[in-house]
Amino acid sequence: MRKFNIRKVLDGLTAGSSSASQQQQPQQHTPGSREPEIQETLQSEHFQLCKTVRHGFPYQPSALAFDPVQKILAVGTQTGALRLFGRPGVECYCQHDSGAAVIQLQFLINEGALVSALADDTLHLWNLRQKRPAILHSLKFCRERITFCHLPFQSKWLYVGTERGNIHIVNVESFSLSGYVIMWNKAIELSSKSHPGPVVHISDNPMDEGKLLIGYESGTVVLWDLKSKKGDYRYTYDEAIHSVAWHHEGKQFICSHSDGTLTIWNVRSPAKPIQTITPHGKQLKDGKKPEPCKPILKVEFKTTRSGEPFIILSGGLSYDTVGRRPCLTVMHGKSTAVLEMDYSIVDFLTLCETPYPNDFQEPYAVVVLLEKDLVLIDLAQNGYPIFENPYPLSIHESPVTCCEYFADCPVDLIPALYSVGARQKRQGYSKKEWPINGGNWGLGAQSYPEIIITGHADGSIKFWDASAITLQVLYKLKTAKVFEKSRNKDDKPNTDIVDEDPYAIQIISWCPESRMLCIAGVSAHVIIYRFSKQEVIIEVIPMLEVRLLYEINDVESPEGEQAPPLPTPVGATSPQPIPPQSHPSTSSSSSDGLRDNVPCLKVKNSPLKQSPGYQTELVIQLVWVGGEPPQQITSLSVNSSYGLVVFGNCNGIAIVDYLQKAVLLNLGTIELYGSNDPYRREPRSPRKSRQPSGAGLCDISEGTVVPEDRCKSPTSGSSSPHNSDDEQKMNNFIEKAKMSRKLSLPTDLKPDLDVKDNSFSRSRSSSVTSIDKESREAISALHFCETFTRKADSSPSPCLWVGTTLGTVLVIALNLPPGGEQRLLQPVIVSPSGTILRLKGAILRMAFLDTTGCLVPPAYESWRELSVPEEKDEKEKLKKRRPVSVSPSSSQELSENQYAVICSEKQAKVISLPAQNCAYKQNITETSFVLRGDIVALSNSICLACFCANGHIMTFSLPSLRPLLDVYYLPLTNMRIARTFCFTNNGQALYLVSPTEIQRLTYSQETCENLQEMLGELFTPVETPEAPNRGFFKGLFGGGAQSLDREELFGELSSGKASRSLAQHIPGPGGIEGVKGAASGVVGELARARLALDERGQKLGDLEERTTAMLSSADSFSKHAHEMMLKYKDKKWYQF
Repeated sequence: MRKFNIRKVLDGLTAGSSSASQQQQPQQHTPGSREPEIQETLQSEHFQLCKTVRHGFPYQPSALAFDPVQKILAVGTQTGALRLFGRPGVECYCQHDSGAAVIQLQFLINEGALVSALADDTLHLWNLRQKRPAILHSLKFCRERITFCHLPFQSKWLYVGTERGNIHIVNVESFSLSGYVIMWNKAIELSSKSHPGPVVHISDNPMDEGKLLIGYESGTVVLWDLKSKKGDYRYTYDEAIHSVAWHHEGKQFICSHSDGTLTIWNVRSPAKPIQTITPHGKQLKDGKKPEPCKPILKVEFKTTRSGEPFIILSGGLSYDTVGRRPCLTVMHGKSTAVLEMDYSIVDFLTLCETPYPNDFQEPYAVVVLLEKDLVLIDLAQNGYPIFENPYPLSIHESPVTCCEYFADCPVDLIPALYSVGARQKRQGYSKKEWPINGGNWGLGAQSYPEIIITGHADGSIKFWDASAITLQVLYKLKTAKVFEKSRNKDDKPNTDIVDEDPYAIQIISWCPESRMLCIAGVSAHVIIYRFSKQEVIIEVIPMLEVRLLYEINDVESPEGEQAPPLPTPVGATSPQPIPPQSHPSTSSSSSDGLRDNVPCLKVKNSPLKQSPGYQTELVIQLVWVGGEPPQQITSLSVNSSYGLVVFGNCNGIAIVDYLQKAVLLNLGTIELYGSNDPYRREPRSPRKSRQPSGAGLCDISEGTVVPEDRCKSPTSGSSSPHNSDDEQKMNNFIEKAKMSRKLSLPTDLKPDLDVKDNSFSRSRSSSVTSIDKESREAISALHFCETFTRKADSSPSPCLWVGTTLGTVLVIALNLPPGGEQRLLQPVIVSPSGTILRLKGAILRMAFLDTTGCLVPPAYESWRELSVPEEKDEKEKLKKRRPVSVSPSSSQELSENQYAVICSEKQAKVISLPAQNCAYKQNITETSFVLRGDIVALSNSICLACFCANGHIMTFSLPSLRPLLDVYYLPLTNMRIARTFCFTNNGQALYLVSPTEIQRLTYSQETCENLQEMLGELFTPVETPEAPNRGFFKGLFGGGAQSLDREELFGELSSGKASRSLAQHIPGPGGIEGVKGAASGVVGELARARLALDERGQKLGDLEERTTAMLSSADSFSKHAHEMMLKYKDKKWYQF
């Protein structure tokens, strides 16, 4: 019997019905008859969604740990995330399901395991012997709150201190509680009347494991004898304790206190400290106590064989150093170095040569975890230089405001960017290798180059090499360099379109083949950059000012600076005068004191030195009009083959020829329609409302809750005239975004269509009149291409497709002069073609397919160094190539047609050209809206990938728009996700998951399958270093490290079971199977076999010892019995 495939039948039905229903003009030469010819190779089984890697600095870090043998660093965060770092390129991200803050991390050194303690009083054991670490066991404390944990080296018993001052002991193998408990009232002196406070420190004496040092917050320290179950010594100090550290010989320890003092104690002299130091206190005369300082939050005491010990501490600055940056203090002998940090210190650890606490520590580096950075200090070099950080932790150096992702770039791009970026590196780093070098790299199965570009709030742009799931910064460009910085308050008013960050990047348009880069900034400015390996100095920065507004009917207002609203060609001579750089206020409104014809930023007058890399080609600025600031740019596109850049906002569109430095077209959106406007709108004067802020771009620097005043728009916060309305609507944005139909955010949520006026109310709210809605129609998508402009066209020609927020697509014809010198002399003619297409919802993305269903990329000119004279042959080649599109269709017969793929917030359409019939249509979402849509290449085919505000990621085949994937991934809980989500080729996508981290994901089934191989390994089998030699005399006269049979002391036999209500054991998803499967491969098998043998040997050894003990006791018993018999042998019964 034949197998019946219901999916194929359904696919056929949907494709057939959609094509039948959409063919309005079957008599024309439509693709209806041709559709079966296009073989679509993509099927649902090609798609699978999974997270790949997370890059960047762990957001809101809270804990730090280091395995000195495996050389792996672990960072925990306030949101329950765990980031593990090995050698550069070996990184791992894990997440605790509860999302509770990580308060402490403890490695099981060289065991491939890690214990995490969370703020919700749970302990978790992570198995690091697998590429994706998993939790093996969890323990939830029910009656007590965890405050401090300590796991001695090579011990399986974890000490857990609590808020009540008690200490419980957990077996990390079984994650069960021992019945042995150190109660606070037994530990402190009986005469003490007050509670000592929570446990803030636990550690065993390095020389005697049977002695446990317990620090209580109030200032009491107790040395507890584990065997005799009593306190040996009690040390009291008036000030609260923050941390405690041992000298490796176990005779002294040091405490840090809340008044900025350090106290050093002799273990056997509990009466008073042998030394009290105030590292940052001013020493007063007359022997008075120094002034109190801020608390010393942590201290470490590390010894060296050949010199003085190191005392390293954080905090403790004097109170009069207001505004001083946080410091780490390194005291070594008589020298004290104070190292200033850029952010507050969360935690620090000293990296030492040995894992054994009873040996000379030999510290070589200090790893300092800051609020927004990770710093590693070299202790071995003079001046304590820092190591150059090889991890990509500087993504958030300035808040990310937009990003773009390019997979499968030209192969020469990454080396080119790296070579110009290498010159930007700072000097003065430590000459040593980065010491955190554990783990092994994965096998990179992906060979294609990937580049991520991030735009930042300070106007900088960073290029990252993202190939094979790694990330490395290549090159940084500072776009603010072309502008004058305002030095005094009088200069300020010009930038007050934006409250802060006037240079913030909103949109990036990049052509990888020609390396042309174009950016739009928050102050309504556009800068075009050309890539060059030569250093140049430009005397005058080329600039244009554009006056973009509606045609105005009022008599008083300035008018007549608009191109006529007719579909007639507009010459290269600009329809508006281009004012000089610092143009005074000359319009008829100037008598009212209104600002006019002034850009928001001032371009530098002085010569500008341009280093190799991206160099300014042209600066374009929108100017104030009659007291109204220019509206922020919502869409941008650059084309290297045509030498044109186009941008638009909610007022209109401008096309600029960057080769001739001329404005070609400057039209209000309504005027683009000419007489075809379906809304019959009259051009009207611009609103007199101010748009206060682009600051919303930087809401990334805040947490996930977006403050109201930054939420005027999903992306840049331009406010509407209905401010109060909008604020109320926005208050509940996050909840509404999940379910409310009204809240369909418009297009510009995506990074390259970032900003638009009053997006929420204009797009979706019934409170706004339809006239207002239509009159603020913004340009939301732009696409240069070589295709059929009108229905009657017989061959493709260069044109620009323009999409608006009202779902209209308009086509502008481009008439380009021949290449070479003629291109610089003759004008480019641009004219609206009259072609209008309509979709539901704002237009997001457009692309073109040829007859075979292959993507027709926009024409481009390959990159070459302009200043280098080429060979004649090269010139000829360039001339030939230049006007020709890369499109395969242009070389085919003239009758061949194309398909336009248009994706809006609500639906996608495939339109047959030149007939302009709708061949296929797919309603993507009814109740939500698409935030980002991209037409991408995958498995030698193409598809449309969409991310919806309701959290769904969907893909559709092309051209038939069959649904291939629909997975619920994550809801839009934050504007940052909306602004930064992007898809690229080969099934890759990314978004900013937190203000400091990029999350990459794949929707390709092949990549998901290969991911395990690509990921690095954290655990590598390493021999544990040998224990320090006790020495002959120490062995002879005692001394040296005293060991303790913890099993005998804490095991069930001697201490019984713990109360069941105290803590609840939760097996992890790995469970026992996880433990067994933890170490994979031959090495793992060997390691396990060796461990099993060791354990068996230990057990056999124990058995032998016990047998010997039994034999000796039996022997002694028989001796005693024999002696007794001899003693009483001859005595009578009455003599006893």
